[in-house]
Amino acid sequence: MDRQQHARLDELTRDPYPLYARARRAEGLTYVPEMSAWLVARDADVREVLRRPDVFSSANAVRPDVVPSPAALAVLGEGIAVRRSVVITADGPAHQRMRAPIVRGLTPARVSAVLPYVAERAAALVDALAAPGNGRRADVMEAYALRLPGEVIGHVLGFEPADVPLVVRCGHSNERLMFRPLPEAEQIEAARDMIALQRLLDGYVRDRYATPRDDLCSEIVTSLAPDDGGEDAGPELTLGQRGELIAHLQNFLLAGHLTTTALIGTTLLHLLRHPAQWKLVCEEPERIPAAIEEAARYDTALQGFRRVTTRAVTLAGTELPAGAEVLVGFGAAGRDEGRYERPDVFDILRTPVARHVAFGLGAHGCPGAQLAREQLRLTLELFTRRFPGLRLAGDGPPVRMRPTLIHRAPEALYVEW
Repeated sequence: MDRQQHARLDELTRDPYPLYARARRAEGLTYVPEMSAWLVARDADVREVLRRPDVFSSANAVRPDVVPSPAALAVLGEGIAVRRSVVITADGPAHQRMRAPIVRGLTPARVSAVLPYVAERAAALVDALAAPGNGRRADVMEAYALRLPGEVIGHVLGFEPADVPLVVRCGHSNERLMFRPLPEAEQIEAARDMIALQRLLDGYVRDRYATPRDDLCSEIVTSLAPDDGGEDAGPELTLGQRGELIAHLQNFLLAGHLTTTALIGTTLLHLLRHPAQWKLVCEEPERIPAAIEEAARYDTALQGFRRVTTRAVTLAGTELPAGAEVLVGFGAAGRDEGRYERPDVFDILRTPVARHVAFGLGAHGCPGAQLAREQLRLTLELFTRRFPGLRLAGDGPPVRMRPTLIHRAPEALYVEW
């Protein structure tokens, strides 16, 4: 993809909703050249794709938009070769095997056990935000949303707190290298970050294999490379096992903190754009769960994942051959006029008529949805209590959304109180 094509894609992804509306009105599916995929925009069609993983494979769920330069690829070549298939790109039994330890590690009981830590860290970040020397204005993305989810995921995995900033920074570097047309120097810097993250994760993988603990990292390692006396078992992990486990942890980290960061940002953005609704959740905090669901429906962080057909199939009247790429529009489904009344209106008082698909559905439904919701709940409870007068900064720059469908969020969100 050249820079001109990327500029068109950026424009499209910063505000994809007009495209979604056209696609829902069109007969059949709409082919989007900038995405090289058929857009699945109606709620019923999205659900059909998600319920038929045998026909709509996840093998291409996340595909890079750019190819790194030879110099950046050379840096990446210094790392451990990782398996390309991870939980979001696997199907069938392989997917079940990869997903199982994550589901076990994020059970309701385990999520509940981590909530005191979430509350403690959220309060500490807000204390820093509101410190007298900082004034009464801040970019809430930088000061809070970009920090809390990374700390929480690091804690759930069992990482040392001192390692979390590297994990968070490298997650963003990974995304930038995959999806942004960077100058070569920035590509090399991002590639070095990815190698640094690999080395950090490799240390955790080998440590947890040798001495498992009660954390999600151990759950993943012992489940996907079990020391059960089999032919691959041994006192140390093979290089292939290490590469596979590093890939799984990288995937989990990206999904675990970038998406929740984005959800915090978009939820605060839309509540503050509707001051009456912000005032309502301040006065009636029992409405916070409904506000979270409305924000996820209205402008979800994960706008869509790709799928590829395993055989010829007809979807919404459009005949797709085997190997056809489709983009499953979670964000488009959330604005479907056939399922929601006044879908383009943000309204936390709306009567729930149907559950949205912002967190996926079926075999690939997000296993971390409860943890994400709880972080949002604690965040809104804290912000409404500490900053009831919170508002968008009057002198701040216009809110600009990041040009991505993977972790849609404000680039910055300046607020004042």
